[in-house]
Amino acid sequence: MSRHAETAHHSTGRPDQDEGKDQEDSRTAVTVFVALGANLVIALAKLLGGLFAGSPALLSEAAHSVADSLNEIFLLASLKRSTRAPDSKHPFGYGKERYFWSLLAAVGIFVMGGCFSVFQGIEALRSGSSESHTGYVVGLVVLAVALVAEGSSLVRAVLQVAGQARQTGRSIREAIRSADDPALRTVLAEDSTACFGVLVAMAGLGLHMITGKVQWEAWASMLIGALLVFVAYQLAKESRGQIIGEAADPALRRALLEFLEAQPEIDTVTTLLSMRLGTRSTLVAARVDLAAGLDSEEVEEVLVRLKSTIRERWPIADQVFLDVTDASPRDRERARQERRQLDQAVDDEPG
Repeated sequence: MSRHAETAHHSTGRPDQDEGKDQEDSRTAVTVFVALGANLVIALAKLLGGLFAGSPALLSEAAHSVADSLNEIFLLASLKRSTRAPDSKHPFGYGKERYFWSLLAAVGIFVMGGCFSVFQGIEALRSGSSESHTGYVVGLVVLAVALVAEGSSLVRAVLQVAGQARQTGRSIREAIRSADDPALRTVLAEDSTACFGVLVAMAGLGLHMITGKVQWEAWASMLIGALLVFVAYQLAKESRGQIIGEAADPALRRALLEFLEAQPEIDTVTTLLSMRLGTRSTLVAARVDLAAGLDSEEVEEVLVRLKSTIRERWPIADQVFLDVTDASPRDRERARQERRQLDQAVDDEPG
């Protein structure tokens, strides 16, 4: 089995996957709670400091922290609601709840964080307000405290990703890029953006104090807003793709395809489709042309065995559907093209 196939096999879990996922969800919940507590304290401190100092950059950072606090509540809701058992209305479960609530978090970052920050910057340019020396000091102290708190929350999130990276044999950078938990990915994006935003606000406030020109703070506020809008767009794009229906990662798809093609009862795999149903579930549907000479009972036994083996080896692929079909020459050619494209996608993956 290829290195990518091995990675796909190990990264999707073992028979104790549910227990491992529960533990991972618990760690993610703690990470989100840490971020929520930090953001609530920081938001209050920034708001009071911004009103006292009359600082647009500080008020922009306060809006950023308020947006982040609301987003943490969305993420906690997603962790709770996404683990509900399937029912008649949602036979494939509620795994996509995480993607929906993450989309709302992205909208919150865009509206409450990005747009308000840009508005504050424009207002500062129009009003040309200035601050007292005490106001500068208060603002810088508040931002320094915020940087420590945001940094602590970011360290917590990075440590969790590092643990996941060790389990899957990836680097931390690869684990961050491929993180399939939107809650953890959102916390990482929020905290890293918050730390950078605090540094920008400190620079704007410091330059305002040195030069006496409010433009520095105004541009700092608008830069923070532009950064938040960009981060919100990236998070929303990820959530949109997952809500619409995103395929499993190429390494897992190729591992499944190689498994099916290696079976002596299968002549051709004409189509392999997949869709992520959440962080714990993936739908796999394949059209296969079986070898000649199998009677109806043998066909049924083969299909049952293949489904059972797939679920056992790749527990995340819990919804498996196999459709027996006659492959035409056109089907076989299309299957070869799709296989080449899949191989190329796996080869292009980092690491």
